[in-house]
Amino acid sequence: MGLLMKKKLETRLSDTDMKHALREAEAQLIRQGGDLVRRRLLRGALSLGGFAALSGCDLKDGDGVEHALGVISQWNDRVQAWLFDPTRLAPTYAVSQIVRPFPFNAFYGEEDVHRVDPRVWQLELGGLVAQRKPWSLLDLLSLPQSHQITRHICVEGWSAIGEWGGVPLGSFLRRVGADLTAKYVAFQCIDGYHTSIDMASALHPQTILALTQDGKPLPARHGFPMKLRIPTKLGYKNPKHIRVMHVTNSHPGGYWENQGYNWFGGS
Repeated sequence: MGLLMKKKLETRLSDTDMKHALREAEAQLIRQGGDLVRRRLLRGALSLGGFAALSGCDLKDGDGVEHALGVISQWNDRVQAWLFDPTRLAPTYAVSQIVRPFPFNAFYGEEDVHRVDPRVWQLELGGLVAQRKPWSLLDLLSLPQSHQITRHICVEGWSAIGEWGGVPLGSFLRRVGADLTAKYVAFQCIDGYHTSIDMASALHPQTILALTQDGKPLPARHGFPMKLRIPTKLGYKNPKHIRVMHVTNSHPGGYWENQGYNWFGGS
């Protein structure tokens, strides 16, 4: 932290309070996990105080910390988007490396998993899409399918290798006449979850609308009848029980992203 910035902070916070605020803010960033800022913080290459000096953020009580976190997160989104290579594939693995049973994870307990009737479920489309007719599960299963064995990486620190199959999202977007120059693809789910991804990630060849796991229909606990499988992003960007897909140029946010998680969420 520069001398002038340090003196400015010391006029507002005691040494103890300032150190506590910095520790709290850095801890919040580290909990977001898996992104460039987190790695630089852990290496000591970037402190929140140093970033505050660069960004002009005033670390005064909680509001200053939250504002600094927001600025860092926006900066991190831009860096991750710039670094993202739409042709670079996530690692794939052998069948022998698949984790069974695959771990359950959601913002609710497994006893509250939603049960969906496949006879009435439909994928609804909205936004910048030419053909908005709903798609049934049978409609989606009739399309060409792609399969992958990839690693799911959770922001909480664990990972697991699994096998998924489904419709490549890029080919589906082209089929329904989505505007591929739009910025975002957003998802709303039956369980109340919602998230969004950038168009470049949506068109990545490994991003699929997953309908199967281990060669069988998705289990309810893992998102039946359809989830997004995107191995280039962290787990919270892989929504389950999807019911609506929306193409837009307005930033859609997300369930966890609106609570401070990094929006780009690259793994």
